[in-house]
Amino acid sequence: MKKIGTQTFKLSNPVTILETASVVGSKEASGPLAKYFDHCLEDEFYGEKTWEKAESKIIKETVNTVITKANIPASKIDVCFAGDLLNQCISSSFGLRELGIPFLGIFGACSTFVEGMLLSSMLIDGDFAEYALCATSSHFCSAEKQFRFPLELGNQRPPTSQWTVTGSGAAILAKNGTGPFVTHVTPGKIVDMGIKDANNMGSAMAPAAVDTIITHFKDTGRNPSYYDMIVTGDLGHIGKEIVMDLTKSQGYNLKSNYDDCGVLIFDKEKQDTHSGGSGCACCGTVFSGYLYNQLKQKKLKKILLIATGALMNSTSTQQGESIPGIAHAVSIEI
Repeated sequence: MKKIGTQTFKLSNPVTILETASVVGSKEASGPLAKYFDHCLEDEFYGEKTWEKAESKIIKETVNTVITKANIPASKIDVCFAGDLLNQCISSSFGLRELGIPFLGIFGACSTFVEGMLLSSMLIDGDFAEYALCATSSHFCSAEKQFRFPLELGNQRPPTSQWTVTGSGAAILAKNGTGPFVTHVTPGKIVDMGIKDANNMGSAMAPAAVDTIITHFKDTGRNPSYYDMIVTGDLGHIGKEIVMDLTKSQGYNLKSNYDDCGVLIFDKEKQDTHSGGSGCACCGTVFSGYLYNQLKQKKLKKILLIATGALMNSTSTQQGESIPGIAHAVSIEI
């Protein structure tokens, strides 16, 4: 059995993250991580007539870029896992419909990128694939239009709100290679604390992140100091503080090596992003750009990457439902 503890799986043969790629929008290109992205857009429409079409074009560009960087033909990739925030994941399916690679659409909300990495790793470790591609995208304008209010209304955003990252991240995982390696994966459980505020996603998702982080530590026997960096996907400043408080109350101090992609991608004060970044592309671009670069340069050698997602849609909000959270984790080591 590769399962250890209650939820974690130790890969018999660690899976190499062969290459990554990232494309971001103009606001992200003005942030502190701009130099790590492959392509920074000047126009949120990216030459298209709608934001939704632009998002499909962005994920298509990102996937083509990662395949080129990996220097392998697309025909050698056995499967593609991809998903996004739009109804029925139309950004991924429309953007990648010409790819010619077996496609498995997935939905984990903002946890989608790590969910794709997790599934790719297990598939490769199980000898079902030699190469797997995972990708995700989000767009500020299309997300606001679907989940909150049309931008034309000019609604005031509360301090707890986050800015959905416009962009896409993609990674190719391989059976053979020199690393960085995915060594352990911890799928998360749905955690619902009854929060209903769609403008306070950090608070809604943080308990799920805490549950997965602590479960990972208990399953593996590791503690926070084992990792050079523990990073969540898109909790932002508020969610990050909640994670630190809740983990500390259970005996795990993350203060010295914990951060969040939603905190890293924007300059909160200069860019007026309130609680920080969010969206599928938040974790996808920060890992595919900044974190992967740090791993390749061996400035970081052990990362626990936990992507969080809010499993809700506009219909559930209108019906007064709470916001269930999910968090998936992968351990990445050199």
